[in-house]
Amino acid sequence: MRALGLLGQVELPAEVAAVPRMRRYVRDLLDDTEHPHTDDALLLVTELVTNSVRHSDSGRVPGGRVVVAVANHAGTLHIDVIDAGAEGCRPALRPDIDGDGSGGRGLWLVQELATAWGWYETAAGRVVWFQLSAHRSPL
Repeated sequence: MRALGLLGQVELPAEVAAVPRMRRYVRDLLDDTEHPHTDDALLLVTELVTNSVRHSDSGRVPGGRVVVAVANHAGTLHIDVIDAGAEGCRPALRPDIDGDGSGGRGLWLVQELATAWGWYETAAGRVVWFQLSAHRSPL
């Protein structure tokens, strides 16, 4: 079995200005993969990095950082968004989101578009990840 193929990883300041930079970095990495769900990957990275900036300690402390790692294995993209986490605040779907609202839809979009997703804590902070299979039918 081949190991998950890391396409790239970037670490940027946890600030609003970093969100489009992360998106551009991921787009550049995925340009050569011809993955059919690249647009979904870019949307979900944007949502998760925005969540990191707004809701994690990375976005609250001077010098806070967010890391995005992108890998591809057998047509499945695996993307990690890593931040400092936040005590008492865990990633969770809001029960009142239906897709028509203007905010709070980040994890709802991940749930709807990703083949799989989840999160876990590490010694360095929190990882929220998602996968997009090339074989998944678009919505």
